[in-house]
Amino acid sequence: MPSGESLWKADDQAQRLAELTTNDLEEKEKPLRRDAGSLGRLLGEVLKEQGGPALFDQVEQLRLLSIRQRELAGQADNGGGEASQQVVAQIRDAVSRMSLERAYHLTKAFAIYFELNNLAETAHRKRRRRAALLMPDGRPQPGSFRGTLRRLAEHGVSAQKVLDWLRQIQIVPVFTAHPTEVARRTILHKRRRISDLLEKLDRLPLSPLEAAEDEAAIMAEITALWQTDEVRRSRPTVEDEIKMGLDYYPVLIETLPRVYDEIAACFKQFYGLDIPPRDLPTVIRFGSWIGGDRDGNPNVTPLVTRDALQRAREAILDHYLAATDQLQERLSPSIQQAPVSADLRRAIEEEPPTPPDPRWTAIPADEYYRRFMARVRYRLRCMRHSLADAEGYTTAADFARDIRLVRDSLAENGGERLARLLVDPLLRQIETFGFHLHTLDIRQHARIHARAIADLATIDDLRLKIDDAQDGEGQTLTVNRQPSIVLPAPPTQTTTELLDTLRMVGGLKHDYPPQAIRTYIISGATSVDDVLAVAWLAQMNAVAIEGDAEKRDPGLMPVPLFESIQDLRGCPTICRDLWTAPDYQRLLDAWGRQQEVMLGYSDSNKDGGLLTSLWEIYKAHRALHQVADECNVRLTLFHGRGGTVGRGGGPTHRAITSQPVGAFHGALKLTEQGEVLNWKYAEPVLAERNLDIMVASALEALTRTGTPATPPPAEWEAALESMSDVAFRFYRAHIADDPDLLTYFEEATPISELEHAKIGSRPARRSARRGLDDLRAIPWVFGWMQSRYLVPGWFGVGHALNQFVAQDPAHLPMLRAMLKGWPLFEDIVRNVEGALAKADLTIAHLYSELVSDAALRERIRTKLDEEFYRTQAMILSVTEQTGLLDKNPVLKRSIRLRNPYVDPMSLIQVELLRRKRAGEQSDSLNYALAATINGIVAGLRNTG
Repeated sequence: MPSGESLWKADDQAQRLAELTTNDLEEKEKPLRRDAGSLGRLLGEVLKEQGGPALFDQVEQLRLLSIRQRELAGQADNGGGEASQQVVAQIRDAVSRMSLERAYHLTKAFAIYFELNNLAETAHRKRRRRAALLMPDGRPQPGSFRGTLRRLAEHGVSAQKVLDWLRQIQIVPVFTAHPTEVARRTILHKRRRISDLLEKLDRLPLSPLEAAEDEAAIMAEITALWQTDEVRRSRPTVEDEIKMGLDYYPVLIETLPRVYDEIAACFKQFYGLDIPPRDLPTVIRFGSWIGGDRDGNPNVTPLVTRDALQRAREAILDHYLAATDQLQERLSPSIQQAPVSADLRRAIEEEPPTPPDPRWTAIPADEYYRRFMARVRYRLRCMRHSLADAEGYTTAADFARDIRLVRDSLAENGGERLARLLVDPLLRQIETFGFHLHTLDIRQHARIHARAIADLATIDDLRLKIDDAQDGEGQTLTVNRQPSIVLPAPPTQTTTELLDTLRMVGGLKHDYPPQAIRTYIISGATSVDDVLAVAWLAQMNAVAIEGDAEKRDPGLMPVPLFESIQDLRGCPTICRDLWTAPDYQRLLDAWGRQQEVMLGYSDSNKDGGLLTSLWEIYKAHRALHQVADECNVRLTLFHGRGGTVGRGGGPTHRAITSQPVGAFHGALKLTEQGEVLNWKYAEPVLAERNLDIMVASALEALTRTGTPATPPPAEWEAALESMSDVAFRFYRAHIADDPDLLTYFEEATPISELEHAKIGSRPARRSARRGLDDLRAIPWVFGWMQSRYLVPGWFGVGHALNQFVAQDPAHLPMLRAMLKGWPLFEDIVRNVEGALAKADLTIAHLYSELVSDAALRERIRTKLDEEFYRTQAMILSVTEQTGLLDKNPVLKRSIRLRNPYVDPMSLIQVELLRRKRAGEQSDSLNYALAATINGIVAGLRNTG
C-alpha cells in the first residue's frame, strides 16, 4: 500500500460533498479524476510489488511514448506526422525485443488499468445519477422519464392521457449469450467488489480510518486481479453462460420497484397526482436466449434448455423465499394491537397446520401475519424442492393472491405504510417475474426446419404407399403381393435433434410455467413456408401453438427473423400473405391477434453495409406496421441490436425515438448482448437508469412531444433511398463481393485467434464453408474492432454522401436539415461519427502488414483508407464541425484519453501475431494473444 495518507482521504468534508452534488463542469469532474488517478497509483504499486520495478518502468515507458505519439499525430499538419511515425517505430522496436512473458505482463498491466478506469467512469455515472435526483426541479438527465413527463405536462397533455399511453407500453429486454463478453465471471465479481468500495468512498462524512480501510480492500482486489487468469483456460459451456446471465437478476429484481417509484414520483411532481406505484401498469418484463438459442450452437441440447428453465425458476423462488422471510420478520402486528381482515382470518383458520420452520420455532398465536407468512413460505419451499409438490403453489397468480391478502388486511387496519414499504415491491416483482423469471425464446435456423420437412415427407410418402397397398376391406394384403416399396433413409441427425427439441418444448411447458416458453425465433426466414413449417412441426410433436386460456398457456408463436437486405425488403409481403392465410387466422385469434416479428441488424449490416441496413430496417418497420393495421394484427417488433455500431448499437434513447412516426404502438423487444449486460445492469443505479431510459423512450416514441410528430418530407426519404442504393452497390462491390477482402480480413485481424479468447460456447461460423455469408456477424465486427479499422461502422456511407452532394450543391443544406429534423438520419450520422472517432488508421496499417500478399494488401488497404477519409470529410461537412465529436466533448475526451493506453496493447498484439504467422506455436503464445484481445476490448469498451 502506498506510504502516507489515504488517496481518498477527505480533508474538507463540505468541499467533498460539493464536488459530489455540483453541476459545475470542472468541479463535478474532480471525483472522477480522483478515482481514476488513485486507482492508477494503486495499480502501479501492485505492479512494482508483483512484477518488480523493471515491469513498472517499462509500462511507464510505453505509456509516455504512446502519449507522445498521439500528441505528435495531432500536430501532423505542422510537421508532426513524421515524428509521430518515428515514435511508433520506437515502440515497435521495444515490443519486438520483448520476451513473450514480458509482452504478456505488459498487456495485463494495461488491461487492468482499463478495468479500473472503466470502474471509475461507472462510479462517476452512478454519482451523477444520484446528484440528479437531488435536484428534481433542475434539468433532467437526457432521455429520462422525468424529462419526458415534464415535457408532456408543459405541452398540456393530461395525466389520464399519459396513463393511457403508459398502459400500451411493454418493454422486453432480452439477454443473449452472443459471444461478446470477454471477461470471466470471476473477473466480473472482482469488478463489482471494487465498484462497491468506490461507492463507499463517496459516503460522507468519510473518516480517515474508513478511507484507509477501503483503499486497502481495493488494493487487495487489484492484487487478486493481477494473480487471476483473465482469459478462460477452457471454452465456457452453455451452463456457464446461463449462470452469467442470471448473475444480473438480483440487481434487476431489487431495482425494478424503484423504476415504478420514480414514475409515480414524476406524476406527483408534474401533475400533482398521487398515484401509488402499485397502481401503475406493468411496463417491463424480461426475456432470454441463453439456453434456448440453437442457431448454429450444437451445445444447446434439450437438457440444457431444461437446466436454463430450472435455474431461472430457482433464482426467482430464492428471491421470494428471502422476501417472504423478511415479511415474516417485519410484519409483527398482533391482533391485540390491530385487527386483521376477515379474509385473512378465514384463510388462516381454513389452512391446514403448517409444518414447523426451523427459523421460527414458535410463532405467537396473536401474530396473524407471521402465522400466515409461515404457510406462504412453506408452500414456496415445497415448490423449490420439487416441480410437482402438491402443497406448493400451482401458479404465480395464487402466490400473488396470498400476498395481496396480506396487503389488503394491512391497508384496512392502519398499516398502509407497511403495505407500501414491504408488500408492494414484492407484488410488483411477482407480476413481472412470476415463477419463471423471464421468457426463454427458442431459436433455430429456417434451413433446419426445411430439412426436417424434407426428411419427414419421405417417411410420409412411405405411409401413403402402405395405405395404397390395402384391399377394399381395409385388410393389409399378404406379403406374397411383394409391395413395391423400400424403407426410406432414417431422418438426419439435425432432424432428429429438432424433433427432440420440439417434444422437449411440449414437456417443459407442462412442467414449468407455460409462459416461460412462448416464442420460437426462425433465423434466416425468407418465406411464409418458413413460418408454417415451424407451426406444422410443433403441432406434429404435440406442442399446442394456439395456447390454452384455462391453463394460462400462451402457446408457441413462430417468429420470423428477417436478416438479409433482400429479406428485409420482402418481409412486408411475406407477412401480408401469412396474416391473410385462412388457416393462420385461427392462430392469430388464439394469440389475441398479436404477432411478433424480428429484424436483424448485424447480418443485414454484414450483407449490405450500415446505411442500407438501417434504412431497410426502418422501411420494413414502417411497412410491417401498415400491413399489420390492414390485417387487424397487433405487431410487436423485436430488434436484434448488438453493442457496437456495426451491429445496430448506439444510444438506446436515440434508437427508440428514431422509429418511424406512427409505426409504434408501445410494444418493443430488443436484445441485450454480451458486454452490454455488464455496462447496463451490473449496478442498481445503472440498471434503474437504463430501464428508465427504455420506458421514457417508448413513451416519447408514442407521444412525439420531443421529436417530429410527422413523417419526414418525401424529398428526404427519396434522398436517403438514393444514397442507400449508392452505398449498397459500393459496399457489395468493394466488401461483400470482393474475393480478396476476406483474405485480407483473416490475415490483418486476430479473427483466427478469437478462439483462444474462449469467449462463448457458440462456433464463429454457421458451417465449415469459408465465406462471408457463413461467417457470423459478431466475429466480423469483432475482428475489425480489434484492428482499429471498424469497417462495419462506416464503410459506404462517405461514398454515398459524397455522390449525393456532388449531384447538386443544394443537397448539402438538405442533409444538414435532415440531420436536425429527422431522428433516423441523426442516429445514422452520429453513430458513424462515433465509429470514425474510435477507428485509428495508424494502428490499422500495422495490422495490414501481416497480410502476406503485398499487392492484395495495398489494394484493399488503399480502398479502405480512401473511403474512411471520404466518410470523415462528409460527416464533418454535414455536421458542420471541424473535428469529430466536437459536439460530444465527453465522448471525445474519453476516446482521446483512452487511445494512448490502448495503443501499446495493439502493438503487442501485432507483434505476437507476426510471431505466430512466422511459425511460432505454443499455448503461452495463444494465451498472450487472447490477453491482448481482452485488453483491447477493455480499452475500447466494445467487442463485436
